[in-house]
Amino acid sequence: MTPPVGRTQECNRAQAIVRLNQARAFLEVAELVGAEEDELANDNVAAALAVLAGIAAADAACCATLGRRARGQDHRQAIGLVEQACGDGKALAKALGRLLDIKDGAHYGMVYVGRQQAKSALRNASTLIDGAARLLT
Repeated sequence: MTPPVGRTQECNRAQAIVRLNQARAFLEVAELVGAEEDELANDNVAAALAVLAGIAAADAACCATLGRRARGQDHRQAIGLVEQACGDGKALAKALGRLLDIKDGAHYGMVYVGRQQAKSALRNASTLIDGAARLLT
């Protein structure tokens, strides 16, 4: 069940492009970090950056199509908004949900994020970025 959409903020195409560029930058750095040898630290950092990339891409998709993005304290509220963003919104919402599932562990480091989870996070962020990019072309 998709959580209800909470507080939102108006945004436009120009802001969508900014958020998409930020998402790409987060993912690029995540991929660089993920390629380093120190798996224990770097998998968490790569996953954390992938989460940020996914959130930024979700914002871009929503700004591009809905003219608003989620702004509540609970990032999960964005899932319902992303689902409304486009025809493949369900796939984008699923990718965002998977990223948010590891957000606390990746960002706050209390739970080890393994290599496979980090790779999955990178794929989910890519899915969101690709989806947002299609909406802006």
